[in-house]
Amino acid sequence: MNTLILYMSHHGTTRKVVDMLVHGIGSAKTHSIDLEKHEDPELAGFDTIIIGGSIHMGQIQSRIKRFCEQHRQELLSKRLGLFLCFMNQELGQQEFDNAYPQELRNHAVAQGLFGGELLVEKMNFIEKFIIRMVAKETRSRSQLNYDAINRFIQVMR
Repeated sequence: MNTLILYMSHHGTTRKVVDMLVHGIGSAKTHSIDLEKHEDPELAGFDTIIIGGSIHMGQIQSRIKRFCEQHRQELLSKRLGLFLCFMNQELGQQEFDNAYPQELRNHAVAQGLFGGELLVEKMNFIEKFIIRMVAKETRSRSQLNYDAINRFIQVMR
């Protein structure tokens, strides 16, 4: 079974998760594409599609939302996994529901709520200012849920 992971990563956390997924599912049969670099990849040669992104300012990357809308019917014909990286644990499920259309969420064999990382050293000045004012954060920290990532891998293998 060939698997394609489509993702976007703002500061690198989602990319880090994708690397774990590729390794866990099996690199020989798993390919990953950053939608920032390849806007409209071909899905035909893949049995399984995994889509993931991260939350910034309460929203997933717009290109992921647009991809899901434009390819909805094709995605519904594939084995599908959806995941999300986020920092606000209280809003994780709500942000996931907002990120992906209900039809795709219902079709997905795995839904991953993976937590996230706050990487202050990778933020620009405005991002640092917002994080400092809103979240009262000044240092990097990780809240990745490795158990959730491993459960997702087990389902998607």
